[in-house]
Amino acid sequence: MVGVAACGSVSSIKALWETRIRRIQEEQDEEEQRRRTPRGRSVTKLSVGVWEDRAVLARLKEKLQTEDGRLVLRIQQEEWKTLPGCLVQLSQVQEWQIHRTGLQKIPHFISSFQNLLVLDLSRNGVTEIPKQIGALTRLRELLLSYNRVQLVPAELSGCESLERLELAMNRDLNQLPDQFRKLRRLQHLDLSMNDFTCVPDCVVDLPALQWLDMGGNRLQHLPEDIHRMETLHTLWLQRNQLQRLPENISRMANLDTLVLSNNRLTDIPPLMEDMSNLRFVNFRDNPLTLDVTLPVRKTKTEEDEDAEDEDDREMFGREFMQMYIQEARKRAYAVLNVHCVNQPSNDPTE
Repeated sequence: MVGVAACGSVSSIKALWETRIRRIQEEQDEEEQRRRTPRGRSVTKLSVGVWEDRAVLARLKEKLQTEDGRLVLRIQQEEWKTLPGCLVQLSQVQEWQIHRTGLQKIPHFISSFQNLLVLDLSRNGVTEIPKQIGALTRLRELLLSYNRVQLVPAELSGCESLERLELAMNRDLNQLPDQFRKLRRLQHLDLSMNDFTCVPDCVVDLPALQWLDMGGNRLQHLPEDIHRMETLHTLWLQRNQLQRLPENISRMANLDTLVLSNNRLTDIPPLMEDMSNLRFVNFRDNPLTLDVTLPVRKTKTEEDEDAEDEDDREMFGREFMQMYIQEARKRAYAVLNVHCVNQPSNDPTE
């Protein structure tokens, strides 16, 4: 009996062991199956992602054009709220022309486009200029008008080749970083239709600036040292809140175009009479103290073309400015003479 019991015990143990072995094997098989299943799904997702990237890249390649020897990426009136990472494979592109796409963000991988000369993202929904843009040392033109940019990063000063910057109609933009003055090659700057209340000092310090538009802001005064903008030849200041002009504006020797319409100016500095290079000036729609009207040169019987010349004559405003200053001087002399006449005499013989 003992032997039978022993054999029975061994058989039971063996059966139990084999059962456990089977369970362990089954559990291992199940675990292996679990490991394989998500891995398979990941591979599937990865494969789909790769194919999607390839499809998007092929679509982007269709947007490439060669213009004036430059490789241009041109996308217009298509929805691209974000730009895909696969775009870095086209880093040889020299110019971006992406308009009316709803683009909301300039990608951080913009720094990979070291050959970029022109970045034109006008009329989109861009809210931020990334710091990485400072890596584009060859960039010459940055055009971001009609977007929603609120802040210009200090890193933009790293774009040492920048010659043209347009930030018009970003509405809430009202300041620039001090480092902005380091853009020593910047010639053209458009800050119109924003929220500036003064001309930033860093703009006055730009050594190569030739063209500046700050129309449609809330400018209340101009810097007294505006004459330091020695290279400036065109200045647009229409639709602001200017009440006076600094005397030093007459020292801007290279200024030939000055637009001051729709402000609150009540007078014209007398020294502006000597601005011989000033070819075009516009004082329309300002509450100037004196009512000065240009003399009529032509008769009503002459041709319509002559009437058009009369309109141009008024629009340019240089003759008007000269007449206004002369009239103001005459009236000042007249007031002075009246004052002298009315002074009591100290001569005892009278």
